[in-house]
Amino acid sequence: MPLTRRTLLAAAALSPLATAGKAAAASPAGDVVGKISVGYQGWFACPGDSAPIGGWWHWSRDRFQPPSPANTTIVSWPDTSDYTHIYPTAYPNLGDGRPANLFSSYDQQTVDTHFGWMRTYGIDTAALQRFNPVGDEGPTRDAMAQKVRTAAEATGRKFYVMYDVSGWTNMQSELKTDWTTKMSAHTASSAYARQNGKPVVCVWGFGFNDDNHAFTAAACLDVITWLKAQGCYVIGGVPTYWREGKNDSRTGYLDVYHAFNMISPWMVGRTGDLDGLDWFYTNVNTPDQADCNTHGIDYQPCVLPGDLSAGHRRHGDFYWRSLYNMVRLGAQGLYVSMFDEFNEGNQIAKTAETSAAVPAGTGIRALDEDGTACSADYYLRLTTDGGRMLKGQIPLSAVRPTQPTVGTPTGDLAGGRTATASSANGPYPASNAVDSSTATYWESSGALPQWFQVDLGAAYPVNRLVLRLPSGWERRTQTISVQDGTTLATLAGAVGLVFDPSASNAVTVTLPGTPVRNLRLAFAANTGWPAAQLAQLQAYAESTPPVTDQARAKSTTASGYVQSYAPGNVVDGDPASYWESTNNAFPQWVQVDLGATVTVGRLVLRIPPSWGARTQTLAITASTNGSTFTTLAAAATRTFDPGSGNAAVISVTPTQTRYVRVTVTANTAWPAAQLSTLEFYPG
Repeated sequence: MPLTRRTLLAAAALSPLATAGKAAAASPAGDVVGKISVGYQGWFACPGDSAPIGGWWHWSRDRFQPPSPANTTIVSWPDTSDYTHIYPTAYPNLGDGRPANLFSSYDQQTVDTHFGWMRTYGIDTAALQRFNPVGDEGPTRDAMAQKVRTAAEATGRKFYVMYDVSGWTNMQSELKTDWTTKMSAHTASSAYARQNGKPVVCVWGFGFNDDNHAFTAAACLDVITWLKAQGCYVIGGVPTYWREGKNDSRTGYLDVYHAFNMISPWMVGRTGDLDGLDWFYTNVNTPDQADCNTHGIDYQPCVLPGDLSAGHRRHGDFYWRSLYNMVRLGAQGLYVSMFDEFNEGNQIAKTAETSAAVPAGTGIRALDEDGTACSADYYLRLTTDGGRMLKGQIPLSAVRPTQPTVGTPTGDLAGGRTATASSANGPYPASNAVDSSTATYWESSGALPQWFQVDLGAAYPVNRLVLRLPSGWERRTQTISVQDGTTLATLAGAVGLVFDPSASNAVTVTLPGTPVRNLRLAFAANTGWPAAQLAQLQAYAESTPPVTDQARAKSTTASGYVQSYAPGNVVDGDPASYWESTNNAFPQWVQVDLGATVTVGRLVLRIPPSWGARTQTLAITASTNGSTFTTLAAAATRTFDPGSGNAAVISVTPTQTRYVRVTVTANTAWPAAQLSTLEFYPG
């Protein structure tokens, strides 16, 4: 079994936190620059899963014996709720009495589940770990590459091969052969990561100062140069102290490191507390970034959740500080160490929440080990917000915005979720029914019956659906039943639902509140067209009554307007009508009087859904008296893209206010401020 990357170095002495400026990227945004990547081991096997290597690979020290407290390689326990296939072990039952079962990475369903999580939680790219493939692990690792490719293609994720050269005696020649004869074939996949137009490949382990990485600088440089000659964009997984050539790095390897297109220094085991992360930010990461800038190299530092088994996590604060420091540094991309590393306790994959979900009496720590309850997917949700911060979708903040636990979310549970269908007619895909526009719609192709399905991301007690067609369409009746898309159990029997323009072409369907993740609508008939049609599906759970737009039909004023494009259009509920300010006279503003003091925590700004893409620079201010205004959202460029419904969603600190003003200072498509809809919600 290859050696782990757990380090033996203690954290260095601490120093005050410093602030760095935004770094200049050597490369434009691609599949690794500007993206969240995760290290994906995919190295767990179980008897009966058909993996060529056989046994309990990476679960047990003696893989031919079942894992138990005395025969184990793991320090954390996975949450197995989402896996179809799990395998019994020799561990004691879980604390709640359930059998202690584990998953196999070799099952395609496991890989599909993991990549489904990546899609749900906004992880862009997976780095598939590939150790020496020449020995008995080779056939299994070859198969895993194909399984990862299949899952990535199905979920819209990217992946690349990451060679770990630890202990690989004939690495220099065998890596080249492996790339040429096996791995390079995967670059033909639409899911294979590309940067600067080139397929991405990573080599982890050059220059490390230990016996398992005893490669000469010349051999390392030869491999990098060769991979570049194959047309690859080459990432180096390098020692923490690569730049200084000390501690974990050999001396005399700086030319090797500078030959990479991107540098990704290892950080696992270097520190276990917040002060240590800040020390590395000031003394290691900041000068690292400067060196990369000087040499035209992209910088992809490691971010890590912390070793759960050692108590480093601090219910997410350690991970968030790691994310925050590297985003404020201006790093070109982030590499999460790791996705599924249950062997070292650094996994972000779903993990046992409490002692009731780990084998009894083993001392394995669950996510609530410090007394704070955390959901199984908490570190995936933290990754979501870290990625949003990296991409500028939420403000840079040292304060963790992600809560350790979640109840049933408020509002529409289906909006923006992954939608599929039995078929789609040309430009009318299933995704149109979960975007923010009722002007776009899904339409099936071929004869009825047809079905539409949305994955809510988790099981919720859904008790009400709202189905819509475009508001301007004529009356029609569609015969629709509602099912659990996983079990195909009926939630609401087939009935003719009348879509009438006098009722905004909206229909409400009541459900029993049975927890469901995959909602399926089965269409049997349509009196208006020989196909299934749906512009919007909204799903609500028992604790989520409809959230009302607080701006609808309220009083409006503006700095000015032209022709019939008055400010009242932004609150009339018609996505086609709009306010247009006086032309060529920025700044311009539109204001809504909510009639009373209410809480505003989220704003949705729209332009007509048929318009072309544009950006508008705008600020949001609020007032309780109509004369003294405070800032809710500072001036920023907001993108309106028809691909996402021409809507800009702005989350702000929930504020008690009566008057809300939007001030526009620029518009890339027209010399005036333009908005069709303003919607204000509590949060």
